[in-house]
Amino acid sequence: MSSVLDRPIAVSAPTYLEGAEAVLTSEALGFVAELHERFDDRRRSLLAARIERQERIDAGELPDFPADTQHIREGDWKVGTIPADLQDRRVEITGPPNAKMVINALNSGARVFMADFEDATSPVWDELVQGQINLRNRWLGTLDFTDPSTGKHYALGPDPAVLIVRPRGWHLEEKHAIVDGKPVSGALFDFGLYLFHNAHVALDMGSGPYFYLPKLESRHEAALWNDVFEFAEDWLGLERGTIKATVLIETLPAAFEMDEILYELRRNIVGLNCGRWDYIFSYIKRLGRSSDRLTPDRSAMTMDKAFLAAYSLRLVATCHRRGAFAMGGMSAFIPVKGDEAANHAAMNKVRSDKLREVCNGHDGTWVAHPALVRPAMEAFAAMKGPNQLHNMPDRVPGRDEMLELHRGARTEAGARENIRVAIPYIAAWLGGRGAVPLYNLMEDAATAEICRAQLWQWLRFGASFDDDRRFSHDLFEDWLAEEIGALGSVPNLKSAARLLHELVTADRFQEFLTLPAYECLD
Repeated sequence: MSSVLDRPIAVSAPTYLEGAEAVLTSEALGFVAELHERFDDRRRSLLAARIERQERIDAGELPDFPADTQHIREGDWKVGTIPADLQDRRVEITGPPNAKMVINALNSGARVFMADFEDATSPVWDELVQGQINLRNRWLGTLDFTDPSTGKHYALGPDPAVLIVRPRGWHLEEKHAIVDGKPVSGALFDFGLYLFHNAHVALDMGSGPYFYLPKLESRHEAALWNDVFEFAEDWLGLERGTIKATVLIETLPAAFEMDEILYELRRNIVGLNCGRWDYIFSYIKRLGRSSDRLTPDRSAMTMDKAFLAAYSLRLVATCHRRGAFAMGGMSAFIPVKGDEAANHAAMNKVRSDKLREVCNGHDGTWVAHPALVRPAMEAFAAMKGPNQLHNMPDRVPGRDEMLELHRGARTEAGARENIRVAIPYIAAWLGGRGAVPLYNLMEDAATAEICRAQLWQWLRFGASFDDDRRFSHDLFEDWLAEEIGALGSVPNLKSAARLLHELVTADRFQEFLTLPAYECLD
């Protein structure tokens, strides 16, 4: 193990959490600081490249498969070895790294639990530190939780799910961790602390340091992660390729570089995932600044049609050709309490959605609640064996299908639903919660991003609705006021409504709502 950096991180926020001193050690923070020193300038350059690419799209350039990497797409190569405990990933459950969620998810019967420091977590300092404490305690065998309101005790069962960690995306920073006056990347902070404390322990217990990587937009961003992995493995005395990653394909540009992303990370990568909700957001964000890309109500954008269906099939084909797993997307349904008929209908929708993924050739899928594990497992019983690496789609969609716009109506109900979902979600996020049950769905930041992106797009171009009205500032103001009034007394309601209003009415599209929202957190 290498020595600690001479200029360690300055932690600008105290925490009095039990166990924090074992996580925020000088050695661990020194490792994170070294990651920052080596890779942060490159991270910032890649974020600037995103903006430059957007300017080209705004000027008329459409996403396409890069000409200069054709040799990679046509080459005969495979990803590296996949550990035994990642061979069967048919159902994965995701959620924030609070103790109750971690225990329930690990005990849920799912094959994998993704502990999420990204879209399902509001990056409040104590929440982030507590999450690291909880995951460290999982590997130490000391994780338990007693609910103060009910007195119920929670502890790990004998056969917990495999643990994978999702750090924040490259765009987010950790303002409480400073090196030479600059905040550390949230991605490197989350990744570095978890890896430093848990890699060797996880390996000793027959598993390993496993990660989900979010929001990548290019092969160059994947190459940055590859170099981070290589450096981290060397620093911690790990064999090259020990860290294993699954990349979420949840941005439109990344979908045109799936082969290249696998190639750049080929020693460490084990699969790609259809991050469907963020992918819808990315489609609107990247192409929706043009009036000929007006999207319909988000309820009309389903995985069996247009660009979403095409990207699912292409992901399966790309992954299986390279010996990597093709993971399906999230089902956000949660149990409908007090209405058995509605709950039965919701579970049937889950089964139908997951069966579609099985038939497409996916090797596994995501759910957001333990009650969904069983119906998802039932659907994936149609998969013969632990995975479907042998399964290749009959055809591979090309560029035009990957860009095909969904058809459908735009309605007042759709606009109001966007407002009705975005405001309470943002309010909860400002209050420290990133996974929020709303209208029988477990929502995270991705849904709020779709909602505000659609509202911005529709307002910018005065989109027509099915009743022949056009979306205007007056309509938005009226519906916003009415929906706020209907929400009643909600903590942080005014702040959330103000932020949504600013995002929707801004001349320039804000890349991520979590960037201005983060400035509101302590």
